[in-house]
Amino acid sequence: MKKLVFTIFLTILVSCSARERVILGDEQFDRYLPLLEGRRVALLSNQSGIVGDKVENWCLQGGEDVTEATVGIPFGEPSDPAEPVTWGPHILDVLLDNGVNVTAIFSPEHGFRNMADPGESVNSGVDEKTGVPILSLYEKGSYMPSAENMSKFDVLVVDIQDVGLRYYTYYVTLQHLLDACAAYGKKAVILDRPNPNGFYVDGPILDMRFKSGIGSLPIAMVHGMTLGELALMMNGEGWLKDGLKCDITVIPCKNYTHQTRCTLVMPPSPNLKDMRSIYLYSSTCFFEGTEVTAGRGTAWPFEIYGHPAMEDRGFSFTPRSIPGAKKPRYQDRLCYGVDLRSEPLRKIWDGQINMEYLLDACRHMPSDSAFFMKRNHFELQIGVDWAREMVLSGAPAEQIRSRWKNDVTRFMEQRRPYLLYEE
Repeated sequence: MKKLVFTIFLTILVSCSARERVILGDEQFDRYLPLLEGRRVALLSNQSGIVGDKVENWCLQGGEDVTEATVGIPFGEPSDPAEPVTWGPHILDVLLDNGVNVTAIFSPEHGFRNMADPGESVNSGVDEKTGVPILSLYEKGSYMPSAENMSKFDVLVVDIQDVGLRYYTYYVTLQHLLDACAAYGKKAVILDRPNPNGFYVDGPILDMRFKSGIGSLPIAMVHGMTLGELALMMNGEGWLKDGLKCDITVIPCKNYTHQTRCTLVMPPSPNLKDMRSIYLYSSTCFFEGTEVTAGRGTAWPFEIYGHPAMEDRGFSFTPRSIPGAKKPRYQDRLCYGVDLRSEPLRKIWDGQINMEYLLDACRHMPSDSAFFMKRNHFELQIGVDWAREMVLSGAPAEQIRSRWKNDVTRFMEQRRPYLLYEE
């Protein structure tokens, strides 16, 4: 191994002497580098593909280290100002430094360097640091890899941080690539990462009438699986295009279970800025399908919500044009609403998908407001046609949740053969 890999292993050994920690798939060089020797490799990744992340930030079983004091610290900011954050190497650098022939980078929503807005078209190009071609899978009209791009590699390597929700699009991009790999006889190697929302399953299974770019599989809204597990399920359930199978190898994490809580060090996408936003995301992202903003264009997206007309609420904020939210809803307008930044962490965890936030906003909007947008974005997110009317009628949150209880039970049984980690 070269000097870079040796340095990483040395860091790992020092850390392990203090405590047993989660070891990511991308740290297990001896398991995946031999699979890439003499092969042309394409990489699906983005800025989150830091090898090993910052090892002391991975938490022990049960979440002992995820606390009220740390959950709101923005990714990239040190918990101790005397110890500045330093990043590990990116998976692309590790592959190249070990002589792997990386011929292409596939980029997901937001791009390879994570600058584009949600849903914004991302052009293909060249990675300025390495000169490796970037093939965007979020370019308008190009969500599926072309035959020409599939001819550029033999093995697909995947190293990207997901957050475990059906409407979070990285797994959709992975599905498209696995569809193509199955069709063109390409192998896929998935370097697995923990799912920060992997400790529970919640929400209805997608009614495939609402299949879209933010929901492409019949899975629970919070599926609780890693990308490696979900890829195996796509194969095993015949969910890949035309029922084809892909040659998939998953390099699992070590010392990880589905009850492990972990603190990420890099934002997985521009508007998930700290762990509190990731935990609240399954509840507050529903505002994307309403007239209420979830705080894009502020420092706290998905941790606040509001509207210019909700003047009876005590909290106020003004969305601005910022990187990752260039044209936020209600830009430069004063909004009134609710601040969830002091919501107890245990309450967020126990609440899982908390419909109270949506119901609260609906109650405080003007009576002549439509609340939900005319287009069916809310249905595309929640995945069923019955929830909108229940919210508008003011049904209790637990009554709404009871409608999907059987879906949760059914999905947990269906996914069990594909789990790589203890529940």
